Amino acid sequence: MRDFSDLSEREALALAISNEEEDSRIYADYADRLRAEYPASAQVFTKMEAQENEHRRRLIELYQEKFGEHIPLIRRQDVRGFVQRRPVWQMANLNLETVRKQAQVMELETLRFYRTAAGRSTDASIRKLLGDLADAEAEHEHIADRLVAENLPKSVREEEDLAQRRMFLLRVIQPGLAGLMDGSVSTLAPLFAAAFATGRSWDAFVVGLAASIGAGISMGFAEALSDNGSLTGRGAPLARGAICGLMTALGGLGHTLPYLIPDFWTATAISFCVVVVELAAISWVRWRFMDTPPLSAAFQVAFGGALVFATGILIGSS
Repeated sequence: MRDFSDLSEREALALAISNEEEDSRIYADYADRLRAEYPASAQVFTKMEAQENEHRRRLIELYQEKFGEHIPLIRRQDVRGFVQRRPVWQMANLNLETVRKQAQVMELETLRFYRTAAGRSTDASIRKLLGDLADAEAEHEHIADRLVAENLPKSVREEEDLAQRRMFLLRVIQPGLAGLMDGSVSTLAPLFAAAFATGRSWDAFVVGLAASIGAGISMGFAEALSDNGSLTGRGAPLARGAICGLMTALGGLGHTLPYLIPDFWTATAISFCVVVVELAAISWVRWRFMDTPPLSAAFQVAFGGALVFATGILIGSS
């Protein structure tokens, strides 16, 4: 691996060609990933891909004029200190805002790199070449802004942002909330029934642990098998199942862990406080993301939790 400052003018130009080709393919990948759900943003990246290809064509013409037909393959990873890009296919969760910001960062990073390298170079021809490349990247940035303005007016962007929020609700918030509610509420009865039936912290902990993990596994499978997401847009079933199962287990473990404290009444008091915090958190999520009125959300969750809590104590005390 070589330093960028050690590259000859021929090698620097070959690297610039490779850079433009890679960026154009990244924009094509962005457009392909966004086309089904965000067609306006996909159109922006399709046009940016075309601009990158045009810049690559001009660089190739300049290279052929100065150095001939053969262009050596010099890639980003071959040059120390050069900007590295994470492949799009490795990005599992590629949301709209991430793509927009990454596109801006791509041009800005390359622009800064060329300007920094030009400032450190003592060779006049290399300085000129790097300066020209920096100007080209600055032009790309302005083109990107113009394309966004032309193809993504405020109303369309607001619609796409709203669609992104809805998908976040469907794919993350809903399965997570369902799991948290089930884990926090359904495990109350077996936990407190065991606690008041035995009067021993360790016995209550074992029952609560089993109930939490069992509920997590059950809810995870139920969510993953409910649908494959192809028609509902709820995303990958494995991801939803993992989110739902994990939140179910966490919801139950929250008020189970205090029973690791040997003193029974201390553990019970702390567990009760944890239950209150869990139910308050569920109410907040329902208000914040599900547009449920705060008083209604608090009453529904508290009433259901109180019924299950009372059931566990009554059965354990009988």
